[in-house]
Amino acid sequence: MVDIKCVVDAGAQLGEGTVWDPANGVLWWIDIWGQLIHRYNPQTGVDETWQAPKYLGCLGLRKSGGLVLTMADGFHFFDPETGRFDPICDPEAHLEDTRFNDGKCDRQGRFWSGTMFEVPGQPIAFTGALYRMDTDLSVHRMIEGIGCSNGLAWSPDSRIMYFSDSHAGAVWAYDFDAATGAIENRRIFIDMSVTGGVADGATVDAEGCYWVTIPVTGKVCRYDPDGRLMQTIEMPTDLPTCCEFGGKDLDILYVTTAVLRRPPEHFVGQKHPGGLFAVDVGVKGLILPPFAG
Repeated sequence: MVDIKCVVDAGAQLGEGTVWDPANGVLWWIDIWGQLIHRYNPQTGVDETWQAPKYLGCLGLRKSGGLVLTMADGFHFFDPETGRFDPICDPEAHLEDTRFNDGKCDRQGRFWSGTMFEVPGQPIAFTGALYRMDTDLSVHRMIEGIGCSNGLAWSPDSRIMYFSDSHAGAVWAYDFDAATGAIENRRIFIDMSVTGGVADGATVDAEGCYWVTIPVTGKVCRYDPDGRLMQTIEMPTDLPTCCEFGGKDLDILYVTTAVLRRPPEHFVGQKHPGGLFAVDVGVKGLILPPFAG
């Protein structure tokens, strides 16, 4: 039986952005709608938070110290010691109806983040995009016509990049050029219409298998490199949102979840909605390198 433990009963509105910091033995994660940056220490059980000025998208470690992240208005650096946010670039300043969402560093130290359409009550518009920020801080639009950027991850050998538009019903695989960060040859990796639900945050383990959270269904699923379903984990609450391996031996899968401003009666029979969970899945993950810029 898979061991699932709630380690931070945060009640996060929209938990996301899991990143393990191996040097300090802590897990960074965010509450997008709560505008909070979290740092969880599994040795002490302490979860510290920093307030952000806007909705958050995702974050990564920075080689020179601190964090790189996206907020609703683009790319920023963040210094936890001072609480200072330094803007870098907002490639969608001309768009009022999008905000940054999922992303992470690739294995070569570039930082990627994508945008999504978010206007409550309005039909979904595919006006978002996926961006790559290189170490010289130049920002490049890599994929266009996206409803909700999610599911970003890379194979252990950096030959394949995985990416999902949660509103398009698929996780795609791309050929990835590790030297340049270029992508090509998009094809369907997982047909979500067969699986049910939508693809959210994801990671890849040391065996090259793809782990993806599937909100509403309450599931976290593992797929082999050919896109075949290998394992399904049923979470104790219905909205798992992001996952990443951490711990001293990288053998714990940390999973964020969300409340999404839903009323308490929705969660009858569920446990710790919006919590951060530690799951013993029996395999190990890989370190996400820091942003090298």
